[in-house]
Amino acid sequence: MTKTIFKIIAVFIIGTVGGIFADQILWPYFIERPLFYQYRLEQSPIYVTERKEIIIQENVALINAVEKVEKVVVGIRSKTKTGRILEGSGLIVTSDGLIVTLADLVPPDWEINLFFDGEEMIPKVLQRKNDLALLKIEETNLPTVGFTDFEKIKLGERVFLLGVIFEDNIQKKAVNEGIIKTFDEDSILTNIFEKKILEGSPLFNIEGQVVGLNQIDKEGKVIAISIKKIREFIGF
Repeated sequence: MTKTIFKIIAVFIIGTVGGIFADQILWPYFIERPLFYQYRLEQSPIYVTERKEIIIQENVALINAVEKVEKVVVGIRSKTKTGRILEGSGLIVTSDGLIVTLADLVPPDWEINLFFDGEEMIPKVLQRKNDLALLKIEETNLPTVGFTDFEKIKLGERVFLLGVIFEDNIQKKAVNEGIIKTFDEDSILTNIFEKKILEGSPLFNIEGQVVGLNQIDKEGKVIAISIKKIREFIGF
């Protein structure tokens, strides 16, 4: 019995010593040989770095911008005694009732009506100059938004228009988006196409700042009067 125990202990000790020898001496020796190099089990250290990203989806940014500026856009309808009608949009520029629009939408001696927040008003035309017209309504605490800095406008910048359309005597807001294709101090050409009824609609950047006031040519191209020209006209 005692001999059996000694044999077991001897086998255990020999096995332990053999394992240590193989792990510390024999295996490292062979693994460095060219024949076995490809089977190396050593691994390069793995570094784990926590990375957090905040992704703002473009459609969410557009929705937020539209909600920000929606109330500063008004509808404009002008008509003659013979029944000819012009329809378009305008932009509230001061909280005490100054509104800028296209001069073509408010011709002299026409009856002019302005639609804001479900109400119909009769504005006073203060001046017309360089395709623009300045109107005034007797209201206070009107919503306004900021103007972009003309020097910060970039080619390819994402922009959108927001205007009023008239359908069966109901005014609805309409949105379209695109980018700036080219621009100068007077005008901004976009890649947006729209119907003539959306003339006078403001052009905004994705931050909800005014970039220009839209004109629409015969082909439907949206070409905005630049914010620099608008500022000079209204004296801001």
